[in-house]
Amino acid sequence: MKRIFLIISLILFNINQAKTINDSLYVPNDFHTMVFDDCDACGCAAGNGSSGFESLLNPQFIGIKYFSQHYKAKENLFVKDLTQDQYFNTIQLWGRIPLMKKLSLYASLPFHFHEKKTLQGDININGIGDLNLMGVYQLFNSKDNIHQLNGGIGVKVPLGKFDEKGISGVNPSFQLGTGSWDYQMVLNYKFQKNKLAVLFNTDYTIKTENEKHYHFGNQWNYAATGFYQILSNKKVIFSAKAGLQGEVYDKNKQFDEVLPNTAGSALYGKLGFEASYKKFSLGSEMMLPAYSNLADGDIEAKSRFSLFLNFGI
Repeated sequence: MKRIFLIISLILFNINQAKTINDSLYVPNDFHTMVFDDCDACGCAAGNGSSGFESLLNPQFIGIKYFSQHYKAKENLFVKDLTQDQYFNTIQLWGRIPLMKKLSLYASLPFHFHEKKTLQGDININGIGDLNLMGVYQLFNSKDNIHQLNGGIGVKVPLGKFDEKGISGVNPSFQLGTGSWDYQMVLNYKFQKNKLAVLFNTDYTIKTENEKHYHFGNQWNYAATGFYQILSNKKVIFSAKAGLQGEVYDKNKQFDEVLPNTAGSALYGKLGFEASYKKFSLGSEMMLPAYSNLADGDIEAKSRFSLFLNFGI
């Protein structure tokens, strides 16, 4: 099954624009990658990860985004209850720069400030995270603009600090970065007609062993998001969105030995909005778990929230 996910993902990524005439829907670029938003917090890949890119009303942009995640984890191996609160927070600079007619470059640089509350006191880490670079290509666009397929392939550069001591806890992803060069692949399909649109996304991240011989498990994400345009005029566009997003994580390894309680999966429901005014775009999204079995049950997803502001270039 993993091979199937990998083959499907090799076509890759989204950053597409869909704009029809008059009062029809303007569906922005959906970067749901789940995998490149910062931070895989569930015992999988630290540093850059799983919530996904927001849909964007500007096809070329520079901007800033805030992303937060809340988890409950076991305090240690000798307790059954999930009592430890873990908060993963990220502010990232991101942008998309056109290179050719159908090809563009996406980049993001995060700054993390994470916190977990333990019986011995609060533990905080903060600093720069891993740099994401991705090439984006429009694979197909129908003449009526109803169907569109976009893909991309990228790399995660290990700029964030990986602390070997951090892997001894319940959540080894309480880190600023994976410490490894990881490779990302994404595929996005859009169906859009009148004021309604649906976006389907899937992505796969191949993670490699870092210098400390620690290897975070590969990650597969998928999502379906529906959009409805509520308001549209010459200056302002406002759309509501809702959908589902799922994540699947392989087990971590150290010195090529598989580590227990490091695999898992989760499914989230999400609600949000996106709005634009001239060259500015604003968006937000709230996610709550419908299902959570992270780190083989040692970690429970609680909530996620994101907010971005972009400027079209």
